Amino acid sequence: MASKSPSKSKSTEKSSSIMQSIDVDVPVRTAYNQWTQFEEFPQFMQGVESVVQIDDDTLRWKAEIGGKTKEWTAQITEQTPDKRIAWTSTSGALNAGVVTFHRISDDQCRVALQMDYEPEGVVENVGDAIGVVEWNVRQNLERFKEFIESRGHETGAFRGKIDSPDDAASKSSHRH
Repeated sequence: MASKSPSKSKSTEKSSSIMQSIDVDVPVRTAYNQWTQFEEFPQFMQGVESVVQIDDDTLRWKAEIGGKTKEWTAQITEQTPDKRIAWTSTSGALNAGVVTFHRISDDQCRVALQMDYEPEGVVENVGDAIGVVEWNVRQNLERFKEFIESRGHETGAFRGKIDSPDDAASKSSHRH
């Protein structure tokens, strides 16, 4: 079931934030594993033309946004199996966010997405103002739910851990 109270807030004049969640009828491990298959995002994310995984923590995106093709590179800044994946763009369309996975029961979990982005130009700003981006995020989560539930299993998995910059700094400060 989709969250009934989506939230959207303006964090600055130019930046917008979206928070959405959806309950998925698969184990948390299955949902997480599927989400790590970034190159398959075009199968359930509207407007996403391609995602190329360059290495464990670098993705190259191509999507149609507001009628224009946009490209950007994203760095995975934190990844903890069955818990969370955080990212930030390093070039191109500015965005950052985190997706978290929450166990509800053995066969159900909640996928929660928070994303900050900066709309560019009149079309994107108008679309943002009338909730187009938020609606697209909701629809993409619904398509993810349908995609993984209809399969019943993930198409692949990446179980590696990528420490957040804070975790990495605290680990290195404890090494002598």
